[in-house]
Amino acid sequence: MEKMNRRTFIQQGTLASTSLMAPAWLTTTTPSGQILRTIPATGEKIPAIGMGSWLTFDVSSSERASRKEVIKKFVELGGKTIDSSPMYGRSEQVIGELAAELGISEKIWFATKVWTTGESAGKQQIQNSTRFFKTAPTLLQVHNLLDYQTQIKTLRELKENGKIRYIGATHYLNSNHEDLARLIKTESLDFIQVNLSIRSRAAENYLLPLAKDRGVAVIINRPFETGDLFQMVQNKPLPAWASEWGISTWAAFFLKYIISNPCVTCTIPATRQVAHVVENMAAAYGDLPDANARKKMIEYFEK
Repeated sequence: MEKMNRRTFIQQGTLASTSLMAPAWLTTTTPSGQILRTIPATGEKIPAIGMGSWLTFDVSSSERASRKEVIKKFVELGGKTIDSSPMYGRSEQVIGELAAELGISEKIWFATKVWTTGESAGKQQIQNSTRFFKTAPTLLQVHNLLDYQTQIKTLRELKENGKIRYIGATHYLNSNHEDLARLIKTESLDFIQVNLSIRSRAAENYLLPLAKDRGVAVIINRPFETGDLFQMVQNKPLPAWASEWGISTWAAFFLKYIISNPCVTCTIPATRQVAHVVENMAAAYGDLPDANARKKMIEYFEK
């Protein structure tokens, strides 16, 4: 859906060429001044814009070349965090193999998940992920809280033994925010991953401030709502004042809204196309909207 919606934008003239969709330097080299966020558990800093892989890297050999260019450009532009899951078919394997072919595995911060029931099955998934990435994931998360108590025990053991750096839990539905909030209060988690977009802002009310107060890093999934947001604004021009914040595309508009929330550590838009990587990574640089500008962004989007 994301692919089709952005293509529609280009056909309608909302976006022009890649060179017009982002600052000129972004198409060639990585500048200084990238927006970084601190992980409370360790003080490590990571870029505020990462990349997801849901629906985009579960591909056959015929599509690997295009995905290889996506990963290459992502890292060239300062990208680091790539999030995946066994749920995403061949994604882990494709990402790991392409990164190795490019010789950039050590530059990538691999985040993945355990998505199964039972201790032995969970451990097998983790072994598979490590084999696919050619290295242990930096962050392991319990995907959608599936068999949470069993899987988090394994993750804790791996962290205590120095096998992985961070552990966390994820969900993508507003209805499960309270479950994540309860875990933040009762468990020792380094990360949560949760849904947030300029349209679906429920997490900002309580869950994100709670995570910040408790020293838990936050990864945001579904920043474009699987492309639905582009469809909603396909006949709507960007406001002129967006340029004040270095925003020249709707992708940057949506992403800068998210990462301008100080509770957010990183967001992980997924894409199949290099041009979209350039758009997304443009949001990782420049000034961030302040509180008044964020309200203005919501009002403009909703009117």
